[in-house]
Amino acid sequence: MRKKIFSLLLALTLVLASCTQRQPEHQDLHILCTTYPLYLFTTAVTEGAENVEVSLLVNSQTSCLHDYTLTVADMKAIEGADVIVINGVGLEDFMSAALEQSSAAVIDASAGVELLPAFEYGEHEGHSHEEEFDPHLWMDPHRAGQMVENIADALADLEANHAEAYRANGSAALHALSLVDPYYRDMISPPYPLITFHDGFQYFAAAQDFELLKAIEEEDGATVSAAEIKELVALIEENHIPAIFVENNGSRLAADVLSRETGCAVCELDLLMSGDGQGIQPYLDAMEANLKSVLTAFSDYRWEAGAS
Repeated sequence: MRKKIFSLLLALTLVLASCTQRQPEHQDLHILCTTYPLYLFTTAVTEGAENVEVSLLVNSQTSCLHDYTLTVADMKAIEGADVIVINGVGLEDFMSAALEQSSAAVIDASAGVELLPAFEYGEHEGHSHEEEFDPHLWMDPHRAGQMVENIADALADLEANHAEAYRANGSAALHALSLVDPYYRDMISPPYPLITFHDGFQYFAAAQDFELLKAIEEEDGATVSAAEIKELVALIEENHIPAIFVENNGSRLAADVLSRETGCAVCELDLLMSGDGQGIQPYLDAMEANLKSVLTAFSDYRWEAGAS
């Protein structure tokens, strides 16, 4: 009888030991971010947290995700994620089916953020965006701060043992973001009129009180018509605009045509669709570069009619 009891106890001990080996006390938390800005925000929030892995889903030099197609590697990344951080506002429509099938917790970084209506750009062949709201809200440092807060609060609720660190990191990142606008505010006068060759800079313009006169989408299959070129030439000449702006990963064909027609410069702005950095600093660097690009282009600009 004692031998039977001993054998049962030994078997139970081995089973418990086996379970302990297969289920460690601190399992890794796999967080998948859909876009590069979200990756920067999430790595800032999770900095120093042990057993937390943050990865990026889309890190390609594309100026638009509307036509993005998930790869086999993307599908595996989604399947292996415990948490998926999304931008929201329709930016991830390309992966809606995959999200529905995933068992991961989803953090919508846009929750509660004030949205702007989708910018009304020119109509040209091949273009078919139909969003109600503009999803590029990370381009405003203030709204980016709200996204950071959403990520920090949601992760703190999901993982209590790191909650204090997540919220502390989030507060530090939020403070850094809050310094962007005031630093440049005194340098911006008057409200510079912008023409951009991507519709993703509306929040950037609004944050700095720039006037976004026109946003032209020039993706694969979309062409800027001769009528639009004529309209843009008139707009540039009427407002004495010294420079127009292209997205650094986007097409500049029409912009170069306008430059030849009017003599205006073609400058670049960064939409942060790709990169290799972590934490909040690469975001701050990109925003600083964008603001310097505009300020440099308009350094001798005069708003008064008839100025040269």
